[in-house]
Amino acid sequence: MIRHLQIRDAVLTIDTSGVIRSFPESGTLLFGYEQHEAVGQPITRFLPGWTGPETDLTAPLQAVRRDGSAFDAEVEHSLVSAGDEQLWVLCVRDLVMRRHAGVAALSAVSVLEHTLQGIMITSPDGTIQYVNRAFVHSTGYTASEAVGQNPRFLQSGWHNCDFYSSMWNEIQATGSWAGEIWNRRKNGEIFPEWLNIVAVHDENGEIIRFAALFSDMSKLKQDEARMHHQTYHDTLTGLPNRILFMDRLALAVADAERLDLKAAVMFLDIDRFKLINDTLGHDVGDRLLQEIAQRLTDTVRDRDTVCRLGGDEFTVIMENIADTEEAILMAQRILDTFMVPFCIADHEFFVTPSIGVALYPDDGIVIDTLAKNADTAMYRAKEHGNNYQLYSPAMNSQALERLNLENDLRRALDRGEFVVHYQPQLHISTGQIIGMEALVRWNHHRRGLISPAEFIPLAEETGLIVQIGEWVLRTACLQCKKWLDSGYPGLRVAVNLSARQFQQKNIVEMVERILQETGLPGQMLELEITESVAMRHVEHAISILEQLKQLGVQISIDDFGTGYSSLSYLKKFPIQTLKIDKSFVHDISDSQDDGAIAASVIVMAHSLKLNVIAEGVETEEQLDFLRERDCDEFQGYLFSGPLTAEKFEEMLKMRK
Repeated sequence: MIRHLQIRDAVLTIDTSGVIRSFPESGTLLFGYEQHEAVGQPITRFLPGWTGPETDLTAPLQAVRRDGSAFDAEVEHSLVSAGDEQLWVLCVRDLVMRRHAGVAALSAVSVLEHTLQGIMITSPDGTIQYVNRAFVHSTGYTASEAVGQNPRFLQSGWHNCDFYSSMWNEIQATGSWAGEIWNRRKNGEIFPEWLNIVAVHDENGEIIRFAALFSDMSKLKQDEARMHHQTYHDTLTGLPNRILFMDRLALAVADAERLDLKAAVMFLDIDRFKLINDTLGHDVGDRLLQEIAQRLTDTVRDRDTVCRLGGDEFTVIMENIADTEEAILMAQRILDTFMVPFCIADHEFFVTPSIGVALYPDDGIVIDTLAKNADTAMYRAKEHGNNYQLYSPAMNSQALERLNLENDLRRALDRGEFVVHYQPQLHISTGQIIGMEALVRWNHHRRGLISPAEFIPLAEETGLIVQIGEWVLRTACLQCKKWLDSGYPGLRVAVNLSARQFQQKNIVEMVERILQETGLPGQMLELEITESVAMRHVEHAISILEQLKQLGVQISIDDFGTGYSSLSYLKKFPIQTLKIDKSFVHDISDSQDDGAIAASVIVMAHSLKLNVIAEGVETEEQLDFLRERDCDEFQGYLFSGPLTAEKFEEMLKMRK
């Protein structure tokens, strides 16, 4: 006999084979198992005496908790229809709790009141008879406001009549319905819920009520929206990221094709951003990127899209433009807006973008091609400095040539194509050769000698400069040791350390190893680092230079005057020489400013007991200017350009 079900403690659903199908929070409270641990398990794991619907329920059954403890349980059961499936609903009540509490086991109303799901029970005609606390919490309506009404008072207006007709047709046909629905709270807010409606039948199969259980999906939807936003937007700036950029570009191209218009894509790279980021810190760098994002967004049209691809790379997609002129005007507007300085953390600085522009359909009809061409144009703009460039097919051939050069550069060491030339360094008063600067040259197997200005930046960018730099250092040390052994004492060799090399963790160990391998005394090696490298991470640079000094190595600051080092920092560096950059030497006798800078560097260096060498000396006038101001050493084409080792040795023999 099927007894009338009164929901009390734990309400479980099992199929006709005795496997648990649903296990609510009340089951966790009673048995100690989490939902995912219980669903799919046989009911006999919890009620060993359960033998199916024929189980004798006139006496208590033994029930077992997760911790192994047993208790007397009163069990009620009812058969319900869920679509084409028959399910048993069991209500398990702890009689021990009932006796200890001195009251009846938790009533059905108590269970319903404390469940996290909203529950609404109606009569067959749809009149609300009962709502629980979760219903009140989710909808904002009190129980007294809801009871007696039809559930239609919750409708959001988002669903049409066909939706509700289909819902009730399914309930009439199968006895249940489940799906997502949007309802309205008392405050007018529309919210999503996952709704289950079950028709409850009596012993004769007649519907005696409808039970609706729903879960508020607002937080779930918010979490999904947040995850979606994080997937398609940049975390730092909130702008669309690379994924969404490609999607928006595809839409812009599709619209342009449909309307017979053009679309433009711009790639922007912020010049000198890395220097700011490394010098002032990532916090300032991040805030700068945020302000750049905002400034770009404020500059473009409402229908345009600004994206951040990563680092300091931004893009702009212009939809539905009539001609190229519109894109040019926008690029110029962006350049103009960057003329206003950025003020962050008490720092004011100017940054400028390099902008590459590609247009649909002129520069490509496939979005990947358009993006690649805009990127190519941006690199061309960067080469020319602080401007914009429209894409042209010739850029691709240049990009291909650059790619081929990079591939050849990767093989150049193995092919033995690098050579080291040596430029003499002379004492300015005596004219004696006191050393030489080692300068790498690339003798390409097809193109012959390639200018360092062409391949050194490429080597820096690709990281190949680390391998090349180590080879140059070893070659120069070997050659210098050979000359010392040949009777040319006192010669020191100066070798440049690139920014990439200086950042290597093993830089000190590498220098020490090469000195040991070649036998060159440490004091015969001078390592040159640029002013900007020294100032990038001051404390780290000082530590590395101190370790190099312990090897006896001389340290000089190259290109001095082109950076922004302060005297207070300069005093901390364990250096012996300042090298005046050739840009100041070039007009030293004609430009009052360049002359003043050079003279000031000499005075300052001598006050710090540092040696001064000027590079790029090409005329007697320049040499006289430097001699009169007590510059110590010089190098330049006035005496000699860089020479092969053989030519340099011939010169040494002649002067000896």
